[in-house]
Amino acid sequence: MITAVFRHIDTSAVPRGTKPWVKVDADAASFKLAEHKRSVNNLRGREDEFSTDNSGFAVYREPSSEKTFTDDAVVRGAYYQEIEALLKKRIPGIKKVVIFDHTIRRRMPGAARAPVQQVHVDQTPAAAEVRVRRHLPAGEAEELLKGRFQIINVWRPIENPATDFPLAVVDWRTTTPDDFLPVDLLYPKREDFVTDKDDRGKEVRPDESKWYSTEGYEIRGETMAVAPNEAHKYYYQKDMTPDEVLLLKCYDSWGEGQPRGKAGIAVRTPHTAFVDPQTPADAPGRQSIEVRCLVFYE
Repeated sequence: MITAVFRHIDTSAVPRGTKPWVKVDADAASFKLAEHKRSVNNLRGREDEFSTDNSGFAVYREPSSEKTFTDDAVVRGAYYQEIEALLKKRIPGIKKVVIFDHTIRRRMPGAARAPVQQVHVDQTPAAAEVRVRRHLPAGEAEELLKGRFQIINVWRPIENPATDFPLAVVDWRTTTPDDFLPVDLLYPKREDFVTDKDDRGKEVRPDESKWYSTEGYEIRGETMAVAPNEAHKYYYQKDMTPDEVLLLKCYDSWGEGQPRGKAGIAVRTPHTAFVDPQTPADAPGRQSIEVRCLVFYE
């Protein structure tokens, strides 16, 4: 076990009656972050204790044939196929997987996306339903929304272990509904978005001098900031390798407290990059890929 610093939304600094925002392409938001020290438990050797149902996350050894993730066509083709097969192998009852997005993060100069050091959840329940309707034909979407559906991110280090800026997760069982605050997600405006709603491969690193300006941005999603709570239990897979994946649940329509929820089923998983105080000074910068999947059940 280690002790590390985590950044949470400072709820006391959010003006009453306003809704906070965060940018998809920069570590910038309308709200202040407060730092809190927390213990972090190592998952290694305990992987079997955790699942997407009970805690909201799971770690598996699943080597990939793709190693560098520099060819977008290969990522969307062969790698997406691997991810779909992986999910169906590891989680019983899945009948359909629709992969709608992926993000590659590299902690190196000039990278379009870098690790995000703020405890958050990628989707609200409303945003999850919007995703289903956006990525499936209307009739099929409405039918699938009647059953169990999830959004699961499949996270994997690239090229080297994620020793630098590893990913931490919070066990859903240690959260409360009041911990989560809806946040507007801002995307850069694109002139061709009306005819091409796919943002993959179009990422451009923003001008840092304009990080905190909303000019040129529009609301296209809704995430959740996570308020600090001393009851939260943090975990990470120390020195997670490219042969391992972390399944990270962003939403589950059967999650406890949802309209069709079931007791004991995790709804979501708060997560964040963080600084491991044990990271060697010469550790290579973190590289990772996260693949976002709509998952539907029999």
